[in-house]
Amino acid sequence: MAEERVQKILARAGYGSRRSCEVLITDGRVLVNGKKVELGAKADPAVDKIVVDGTVIAKLPERVYFAYHKPRFMLCDKTLAGDSRRTVFEAVPGGMDMSVVGRLDFESEGLIILTNDGDLVNQLTHPRYEHEKEYRVLLSSKPDSKQLETWRRGIVLEDGHRTAPVKVSVESQAGKGIWLRVMMKEGRKRQIRETAKLLGLVVVKLIRVRIGSIFLGNLKSGEYRELSREEVAGLKKASGVTRARPTKRTTKKSG
Repeated sequence: MAEERVQKILARAGYGSRRSCEVLITDGRVLVNGKKVELGAKADPAVDKIVVDGTVIAKLPERVYFAYHKPRFMLCDKTLAGDSRRTVFEAVPGGMDMSVVGRLDFESEGLIILTNDGDLVNQLTHPRYEHEKEYRVLLSSKPDSKQLETWRRGIVLEDGHRTAPVKVSVESQAGKGIWLRVMMKEGRKRQIRETAKLLGLVVVKLIRVRIGSIFLGNLKSGEYRELSREEVAGLKKASGVTRARPTKRTTKKSG
């Protein structure tokens, strides 16, 4: 884990907001490797001994970042007792301590990102950053030009929300149906399915193939891989988070 500002480490360790952690430092209550630190000092929580008011803070877990090909009929939410449905958190090592970037509904499949980096999750899920997501969508019938143009312009959903403009292109025929390529920056729940329904279209299959600069690639359903250092850095740069940890690339099949 790379060095980062001490107040940020303390905030992640549960010592309050960054502002309150800055006060701990300026009050001389924080030691790193036995020495008092000044505001702006950096440390590596995986290596350095950080003490607050005489108590050593617990070692923070190493940050990890996984791209996962979520299968159909798997939840992106943690279940309550008695619910036997599978969740994405069971699919990767340490998943129960992670959060999801790019939730997909129960019937949909494709790329999601799982990570224990809370700062990155908050940035990637904040609407202001508008990370583009790309989908392959199989419809049971071919839409006409008016339906496609309405989809592209945006549509008023049943809850009254008007969707932002969307990039929609025809990819290929599939029997009586058709594959579309949909690129959008919004991420409202079931937005593609609800839009298709209001246009009189039926979604047969929905696969997300990209989140920002991260692609699903050749990951098969149920497989995951750890993001590379360059991929994490790209996500952080696009989200205003600058630090990234080196990671190795692996491809594995979930249980």
